[in-house]
Amino acid sequence: MSSAHEASARATAVATLGETIPTDAEVTPLDGRRWGMVIDLDRCTGCQACVVACQAENNIALNEENRVLERRAKTWIRIERYWEGEFPNAKARFIPVLCQHCGNAPCETVCPVWATYHNQEGLNVQVYNRCIGTRFCANGCPYSVRYFNFWNPEWPEPLNNQLNPDVTVRTKGIIEKCTFCLQRINRARVTSKTEGREIADGEVQPACVQSCPTTALVFGDLNDPSTTASRLAESERRFTLLENFGTDPSVVYLKKVDPHAEIDHHDDHHAEPAGKHA
Repeated sequence: MSSAHEASARATAVATLGETIPTDAEVTPLDGRRWGMVIDLDRCTGCQACVVACQAENNIALNEENRVLERRAKTWIRIERYWEGEFPNAKARFIPVLCQHCGNAPCETVCPVWATYHNQEGLNVQVYNRCIGTRFCANGCPYSVRYFNFWNPEWPEPLNNQLNPDVTVRTKGIIEKCTFCLQRINRARVTSKTEGREIADGEVQPACVQSCPTTALVFGDLNDPSTTASRLAESERRFTLLENFGTDPSVVYLKKVDPHAEIDHHDDHHAEPAGKHA
């Protein structure tokens, strides 16, 4: 796709959302914000409060048993479990996995209708009414965090009466994924603009962050060195999932090195540093 056609497609896609597309010359430092999340695996207990909160906040249909068995269940954030050490000293570890909002996202370049793109605040955005369901993006995502709607969403009584009016209900035949609770970001943006101030650190909290009982998840502007998320993202304990893929994710994980964990020395040449296993 030529640069002119690419720009035109992008403008049309974002216009569908009612947003204004600035030119390269109009991008301001405010547009240089990069929303991101830091997840401390040493705090995560695998309670799945974030999963439940995400389902409720973002109008994600219930996953029935047959859909789970068919591997067609939808969870914008999932908890993966792995074990450290050997019995009887094994420890269960948990990793929340969601859309990484990659700066170099492979899902964006393969979409033929520009239904997914990168906005000025570092978010990988999905335009539902442009999606034609090719699933190219889902196949291209190395984190398996894009979900295709094989059925129209349904909720049993009385759950169908408590849907979030700020979030679009996605129909059959399109892709959906984590948005970092974009509706909450937009609400904070409008509120701060009305009050004539900047968005405060911690003012925006996606549902998963707000619900975490151990504060394992922190959200904020990774480009602002004064935010908690930005400071945590520079920790010596930091790592990102599938670092060798070069996707530049906006989700950073923290984990301390366990000096008591057993290390397999059979292939030291290819071994990863302790604490960087995902």
